[in-house]
Amino acid sequence: MSADAGQRGLVLVIEDESAIADVIRLNLSAAGYGVHVEHTGDGGLAAARTLRPAAIVLDVGLPGMDGIEVCRRLRSENDWTPVLFATARDDEVDRIVGLELGADDYVTKPFSPRELVARVTSVLRRTRGTAGATAPLRIGELVLDLEQRRVHAAGTQVALTATEFDLLAYLMRRPGRVFAREQLISDVWGYSPVGGTRTVDVHIAQLRGKLGAASPIRTVRGVGYAVDRDGG
Repeated sequence: MSADAGQRGLVLVIEDESAIADVIRLNLSAAGYGVHVEHTGDGGLAAARTLRPAAIVLDVGLPGMDGIEVCRRLRSENDWTPVLFATARDDEVDRIVGLELGADDYVTKPFSPRELVARVTSVLRRTRGTAGATAPLRIGELVLDLEQRRVHAAGTQVALTATEFDLLAYLMRRPGRVFAREQLISDVWGYSPVGGTRTVDVHIAQLRGKLGAASPIRTVRGVGYAVDRDGG
């Protein structure tokens, strides 16, 4: 497939079912994205390394090297290209494992091609940041550079996915305020939480693990999450 980046960036699609890959390619292309398709995990991993796509749509159930292993290897190489998992297995464990590896989002087959495009657009908007970003956000030993999309915890830079960064920035912009999971899905992910809110819990757990003692995130039982004004 062509590796033309298109008007909105190149999306690497790693999907072994040709019919599904074609539908994804056609819809992403119609939305202005360049698309490169690979049908195996090994081919997809090689393409990710050489093409440096803006985002990756990654099937979990690939033959040979599966999607989870592809994502694991990319993250182990410190490659934080946004990854959106597509899975035919409507299984909470698969979703959580994928997100813990550093995926930014997931869709479950059968999915609406229009929804998939919307999810890709949403994660790329987060990755590319917000125009006119202002001064860094600071709470305790945690510093977020909104323009460079970098995070330092206790003086050490921490690698976050686009979604993790955006979730943390959203909370830090409003210290002390408690947000329900449904509102976070709507405002950060950019879609209705029809598939549940477990994704929020997984991302919060990942943020806490990465930030360590510098994490200012507080769980409000039965409601949602907030960040403390004075840090963790």
